[in-house]
Amino acid sequence: MTSSRRNLRSPYMEWAKLHSHARFELSTSGVENFPLAKLPVRLEDLEITGPGAYGYPPLQERLARKAGVPVECVVAAAGTSMANFLAMAAVLDPGDDEVLIEHPTYELIVSTAEFLGASVRRFSRRVEDGFRVDPSEVERAMTPQTRLVVLTNLNNPTGVRVEDETLREVGRIAAAHGARVLVDEVYLEACFDSPARSAFHLGANFLATSSLTKAYGLSGLRCGWILAEPALAERMWRHFDFIGASSAHTAERMSVIALDHLGQVATRARALLDCNRQLLDRFLDSRSDLDVVRPQAGTVCFPKLRGGRVDEFCRILREKYDTSVVPGRFFEMPDHFRIGIGGETAMVEEGLAQLSKALDDL
Repeated sequence: MTSSRRNLRSPYMEWAKLHSHARFELSTSGVENFPLAKLPVRLEDLEITGPGAYGYPPLQERLARKAGVPVECVVAAAGTSMANFLAMAAVLDPGDDEVLIEHPTYELIVSTAEFLGASVRRFSRRVEDGFRVDPSEVERAMTPQTRLVVLTNLNNPTGVRVEDETLREVGRIAAAHGARVLVDEVYLEACFDSPARSAFHLGANFLATSSLTKAYGLSGLRCGWILAEPALAERMWRHFDFIGASSAHTAERMSVIALDHLGQVATRARALLDCNRQLLDRFLDSRSDLDVVRPQAGTVCFPKLRGGRVDEFCRILREKYDTSVVPGRFFEMPDHFRIGIGGETAMVEEGLAQLSKALDDL
């Protein structure tokens, strides 16, 4: 057993203990929960058990239709984190393979690669470049052992988008080294004004993961998925046998209903984020003590504090103003912090006001 498996890191458990139950919750990265009452769910539509070995067929069909892929390219998962785990587990061999992961990124991606016994290398999305992906950085970081390149798009924590042209170039570089590219697209779902096809369509060596959790406020359904070529998808289903065997059938049925009415759900999410982004822009315009790359879409941004310590700022914010954000150390950038704007508008507006007070104190 490797040391990474003996000593599992759980930084988000620490974050949850520090920042849960704040009155003004700006640390979450998803859209406010969509109420069940607004979906046409009838009791007679739901069953506790049903056919679902290697995917509930109606759900598989709807996910395939949404992504524009054959059904055999879809692997259902309980959220994007499980999807990322299954995708990496199917691609990587413990001890022999190397994973190249962007920096900054969602920490659980790094922990998952380490847990699976892979060596981890990083390439930078530099703040001075607007957190964009530079393919030359990827190429410099590749080695003969690299089997997988991992990106988030929109990036977590910065919200910055990677355009298709850049992704294609990263895919070309990876293919030249016999590697695949995994793109976590859960926040890309929130690009309502400029939707994009999945990176899975950009080349044979691409994998993509996503879910309904972040952009639509449907986290409770745990409806996630992986897009992969059929042979690799079948391998992921075999891995799923070890950790799930079957999914909660009622959630599968409700996910089908949600996908059938996703336009309605998306309209509500888009209106909420459009309103909250105006509040965020007004807040950022008022602060000379923050540097920030402003993303054009999504649910988060990642300001840098020009003076003072972020952990001290977060302590003041939490203890004095009952407000939480995510300290940048959870993304290996301790001078930054992540703000989430997916909450109910009145809460976001007041939370940003409390942020200003805490910054003034600092």
